[in-house]
Amino acid sequence: MSLQDEFTLDFARTERIGLEEAVFAAGKSAAQIDAILAAADERGARFLVTRLDPERYAALSYRDRLDYCPVSRTAFFGAARPVAGPSRIAIVAAGTSDVPVAREAERTLAYQGHATTLIADVGVAGLWRLTRRIEEIRAHPIVICAAGMDAALPSVLGGLVAGAVIAVPTSVGYGVAEGGRAALDAVLASCAPGIAVVNIDNGYGAACAALRLLHAANRLAEASR
Repeated sequence: MSLQDEFTLDFARTERIGLEEAVFAAGKSAAQIDAILAAADERGARFLVTRLDPERYAALSYRDRLDYCPVSRTAFFGAARPVAGPSRIAIVAAGTSDVPVAREAERTLAYQGHATTLIADVGVAGLWRLTRRIEEIRAHPIVICAAGMDAALPSVLGGLVAGAVIAVPTSVGYGVAEGGRAALDAVLASCAPGIAVVNIDNGYGAACAALRLLHAANRLAEASR
């Protein structure tokens, strides 16, 4: 069995749901990732690669054709869409340790041509850092918030901004933080109404949720014309 027999690429996903397929690199060998990129190359297709650690990236035959970010562990294969228009999505990271997850969301959106505003280190341990930037955050109709430990920041934002809030609990924290489980439970139990929640460390998923909101708004605007 060849490596290409191990996968079936979903090239029709964009037409079906408006979101392109991405390559989740964790758990795949460098040879498997190379085979997937080779299949995409044959069709002139492009891909977003997520969870690509530096060691696996260094082992790829296609590494010279990838736009790679080691912080977010993402890579672009093929040309990303040009980023255009004003930023409609704020990506807020509670602490510097949450930035890799926030950057995964930022890179996912940049790959699709969406401008974003990344605001880092505004966690609840120093609320003055948040309050001095809250008007900047409020200017965005969608807010993605990455927070670990007690994940209090999404709830705070949920009580301060009118836009959609997408919470990303992160695995940052000591002991009972349990690799992000405490953060996940906290945002699921939030008193702030209407917060959407994605899985632990899932910056990619948060970005896709934001894209679905934007697509829905665009369809509504087109239907009302």
